[in-house]
Amino acid sequence: MESAQSSRDIAPRTPLSVQYLPVSLFGSVMSLAGLALAWRLASKAYGTDIAVSNAIGLVAVAVFIVLAGSYLRKLFKHPDVVRKEFAHPVVGSFFGTIGISILLLSSVFSSYSDFAQLLVWSVGTVVVLALSVIMISRLLNGNADPRSAVPAWLIAGVGSLDIVVTGGALTAEWTHEVNLLAAGIGSVSALVFFILIFSRLVHHEPMAAGMRPSKMILVAPFSVGFLAYVHMVHKVDMFAALLFYFGLFLFSIIFYRLLTRPTPFSPSWWGIGFPMAALSNAALVYSGAVGGRGLALIAVLLLALLTVVIVVLALRTLHALAKGHLLSA
Repeated sequence: MESAQSSRDIAPRTPLSVQYLPVSLFGSVMSLAGLALAWRLASKAYGTDIAVSNAIGLVAVAVFIVLAGSYLRKLFKHPDVVRKEFAHPVVGSFFGTIGISILLLSSVFSSYSDFAQLLVWSVGTVVVLALSVIMISRLLNGNADPRSAVPAWLIAGVGSLDIVVTGGALTAEWTHEVNLLAAGIGSVSALVFFILIFSRLVHHEPMAAGMRPSKMILVAPFSVGFLAYVHMVHKVDMFAALLFYFGLFLFSIIFYRLLTRPTPFSPSWWGIGFPMAALSNAALVYSGAVGGRGLALIAVLLLALLTVVIVVLALRTLHALAKGHLLSA
């Protein structure tokens, strides 16, 4: 027994390799960019220093460059691994985070150059729409396992709505039609997928522990939908309010369950970052339009909570990378 234990202790660890880089880690870019945009709104609403938003935005750009370069290396060195991930009914959905990251970065660039914003937004739009076509076409082939209907499926629909969120302020005539196209695709597909996923969560066995943090993605269709709708109609009306409040309701339930029943840290925890960022942005917009101390308090608390969560996730990710857990099997 002691000999066997000693053998296990001295057994070589799995060598670090870029082939183990999870595509879901692009959720960190989405989270950081969303945090930067939330602090930008806070600077307008409460007079916070815009340098905070700009600094976080630059970090988001840097993280995207590192991840994009690393994943391209993975694609060239381990194409079969990437192909297998892309074909996976669950993991494949996370490729949508790449396109959404590009879209959100276009809003970060809006502080520096209108041309850069339009260029990056156009690239992100093409990527998101292409992946939406692929993912939805794949589902229409039939024979999908009902248990594979997980919150990550919503990324395709939410991605299309993010086209509107990040491109609603663009002035080129053609961008308006693209936004209408994206709004139609995103709103209907998000509604359909939400129903399928909710049914799976109710009627089938619980998701694996490592996938539980991704339940926060259920909040995204309502918070991102709120932002997209407001960008389209240029006002906050009763329908927008209903989207915001249901997103806040879902967030309260899911965050409490994650807080009281936490799972070990993994890259999937970044799945909570962007939905929280979208809700924080929605709260700031809603509070600014409606007014009131209660709504202002909710917006400030959500921004503070979002900031703390992303700092913790970033530190845990760097710790995992330093320990060699992030790039090993």
